[in-house]
Amino acid sequence: MVMSDKTAAMSGQLRADLVIVGGGIMGLWAALKAERRGIDTILIDGDGIASGASGGLLGALMAHMPDRWNEKKQLQFEGLLSLEAEIAALESETGLSAGYQRCGRLIALPKPHLRPIAQRHSAEAATNWNQEGRAFDWTVLDESPFADWPSPKFSEAGVVFDRLAGRVSPRALTATIRARLERSGRVRLLVGAAVQSIDAQASQVKLADGTVIGYGDLLVAAGVGSFPLLEAIGPALRKPLGRGVKGQAALLRLDLPTDLPLLYLDGLYVVPHEGELVAIGSTSENTFEHPFSTDGQLDDLIAAARELAPMLGGAEIVERWAGLRPKAVDRDPMVGPHPDHPRVHALAGGFKVSFGIAHRLADAVLDSIAGGALQLPHGFAFAHHVSVAARRTGDE
Repeated sequence: MVMSDKTAAMSGQLRADLVIVGGGIMGLWAALKAERRGIDTILIDGDGIASGASGGLLGALMAHMPDRWNEKKQLQFEGLLSLEAEIAALESETGLSAGYQRCGRLIALPKPHLRPIAQRHSAEAATNWNQEGRAFDWTVLDESPFADWPSPKFSEAGVVFDRLAGRVSPRALTATIRARLERSGRVRLLVGAAVQSIDAQASQVKLADGTVIGYGDLLVAAGVGSFPLLEAIGPALRKPLGRGVKGQAALLRLDLPTDLPLLYLDGLYVVPHEGELVAIGSTSENTFEHPFSTDGQLDDLIAAARELAPMLGGAEIVERWAGLRPKAVDRDPMVGPHPDHPRVHALAGGFKVSFGIAHRLADAVLDSIAGGALQLPHGFAFAHHVSVAARRTGDE
């Protein structure tokens, strides 16, 4: 039976082989992957499934630049490729749409000096984006193949057409994973049950209502909320492991072809979605007073998007969104076992890149829980982030 609220925990102490804290994109993928492995699992979320940054608007799936190839870029490339099949399987199992499409990306080149750089990247993509029997172009064009997408005023030196990039609806994808979990009924969902504390010695988590849940392994995947939970476990972690970075985005209504490439220019994204919707984002604010309120910075972003894509000029704004994305202390995702408590694991951080590779990160941490090595770049390891945090506070 799937339990959808905290009343399911009231009948007595619960226990599971794996307890996952957090029902965002990380926790959802981990729960689904655990279910497929036959692991007895409880997923806890205090605020509601995908109620944080995973319930945002943008959904741009973009690769790192194809130059200076390294293991992090390789992981992201493999993740973006495998996500296509993962989503196809989910859609087949549920009959729902996640709003996924490998639509490509157009990058405006507003200054002449950018063109030779883009052409060099084209040659590098021919090598680095040609793997597993699939090749994706990074083509430099004199002008966009789509009229006013982007405006010619921003493409003096042409445009790049990156055919690896794609898009997905964050809300539709998280809703699809949740529907898949609820239909199978093999993962117990406790929604509305906030985790108050973790007792790593007793292998228990305590909820705000006093309920205690025992675990074999604990996976903390609570987005920005992961950091205080993990920092409070023991003396080794009483240092800042990360923080929230505020993002603002908007959703506009406009009937555009859904196969249009997304647009990108200097941190501004314009992403056409299904249902006559276009997402615009996003800010990255390290300092802020009101994390969940939109303001003039979003107004400026919308104005910039309308200038970049003039056809957005009369589009109705149907939603303005603000939220916090989790940025671990060393920026990369923070994954794997606690250095002092091997039954406590992190699956958090990552700022912008984690959404498109969360399924791969979930597989990696579950392999580690099963006794295997953490098959991720060294900079992703929980222990690495702990070490970085210690150095920054002078404790190492």
